[in-house]
Amino acid sequence: MKKLIVSAAAAAVIFAASAVPAFSAEKIPMDYCSDGRIDAFDIAAARKAGASAEELKVVSDFVLGRNSAADDYDTEYTLDESCILEPKGTVHTGEGTFYGGGYEGGHAMLDPVSRDYWIVAMNHSDYNSAQLAGAYLEVTGELGTINMLVTDELPEGKKGDLDLYTDAFPLIAPVEKGRVPVSWKIVPLDSAGNAPVCYKYKEGTTQFWCGVQVRNHRYPITRLEYLKDGVWTEIERRPYNYFESREMGSGPFTFRITDIYGQVVIDRDIPLSTDDTEIIQGHVQFPE
Repeated sequence: MKKLIVSAAAAAVIFAASAVPAFSAEKIPMDYCSDGRIDAFDIAAARKAGASAEELKVVSDFVLGRNSAADDYDTEYTLDESCILEPKGTVHTGEGTFYGGGYEGGHAMLDPVSRDYWIVAMNHSDYNSAQLAGAYLEVTGELGTINMLVTDELPEGKKGDLDLYTDAFPLIAPVEKGRVPVSWKIVPLDSAGNAPVCYKYKEGTTQFWCGVQVRNHRYPITRLEYLKDGVWTEIERRPYNYFESREMGSGPFTFRITDIYGQVVIDRDIPLSTDDTEIIQGHVQFPE
């Protein structure tokens, strides 16, 4: 939602299919990234650091919420290290400008975008063929910090650059400057704290061709797969932020969704809809 100086995030609602307990670096010496938290990136960092198999299992169990003593593995939530884009909290820098679009007709095709959010267009390199579509950013300039939703692309921008909505720009810098230094990082989407992911099907969707978009994800997603005859098949993502396939069939679907931190959730019994205005509620959410 629209916020000025960002406050500490409230505790997220825990979903049974994706529960991950919080552990502090003071209690558990597994903070391989030295960033004060134990998360998915620490698994990859531990592996890179040459940790033993036993050490890897310990940090993996903590991150994935497993009960090692009972070997009670939660198969709903796993980790795909190949999808890790960067450590959580990575700060990016660039230049900020402003424009008047994004609530309707943005390249991420997230219409209708709620006016409760400030919106921003992201440079082509970081947007990366819609990988960061729907990302929630904490953006900082000389006058302050606001949270912004990525709904559009800035093709001519350099890596790190952002194009802020006109009314949001004065909250982080004097409007007369027009182009200013900014820093930003990806933060959890606030509306995902008490609601699952959801889905929107593209106009023209049928059992013979399907375009589906994932929304309300806590962090940006990098991969969507569906399960058919016991086999996971990746769905191709288009630059306009829809996953499209001619092979999915009539549903209902079991989806496997992977975010940019390698976190994986499985969402079952998602119906097909030919109504492109309908929002389909899922059952899972990514851990914070």
